[in-house]
Amino acid sequence: MKVTKQHLFIDFEFTMNQSKGNPNMFRPEIIEVGIVSVIEDEIYDTYSSYVKPVLFPQLTKRCIDFLGIHQKQVDRGISLSHLVDLLGTYLSFGPTKIVTWGNQDMKVLRNNCRYSNIQCPVKDRERDLSKEYQRFFGHKNQSGLWRVLEEYGRKGIGKHHRALDDALTTYEVFKAIEKDKSYMKPSQQPTLGDRVDFSKILSQFA
Repeated sequence: MKVTKQHLFIDFEFTMNQSKGNPNMFRPEIIEVGIVSVIEDEIYDTYSSYVKPVLFPQLTKRCIDFLGIHQKQVDRGISLSHLVDLLGTYLSFGPTKIVTWGNQDMKVLRNNCRYSNIQCPVKDRERDLSKEYQRFFGHKNQSGLWRVLEEYGRKGIGKHHRALDDALTTYEVFKAIEKDKSYMKPSQQPTLGDRVDFSKILSQFA
């Protein structure tokens, strides 16, 4: 399949250290993926799966409590290499822009690939929608994904901190921001013909 334009809305959930005492001893790993493929402004496909962590395969209590993801779920998840192949398939559709909320998703993906000696399929810089929202509205601090959608008078999709639900919610925020941007575009300047009725002028010489 080949397309002229695709947006991939991606969200990952990561492993969490039990404490912040030894940050250099811990590296977050992807344990859940949610992908929304949007082609020609329509959802073409969605994907959701758990992912097996390698460096720290045992989930911490903090991670389980915060994300509600359990050990058996990630144990049955896909491998990182499978996830990379899947992303490669989506990217092969044609010109693609990856959109995330925040910059951590692609950063962790690249780090995970490096630690596992796997070539990362994402070459171009992703579109960080949270930064765009921050700059567009002149906010000093970054806002949470679901809170932003609530500011538009709507609720997030599904459950917060579930990868596919967050990816779908990111798509909803994207549409809202793009609509706001369209309102801010300067209207086309009128031509001389729009401003002057030449028929009235010519009638004076008839």
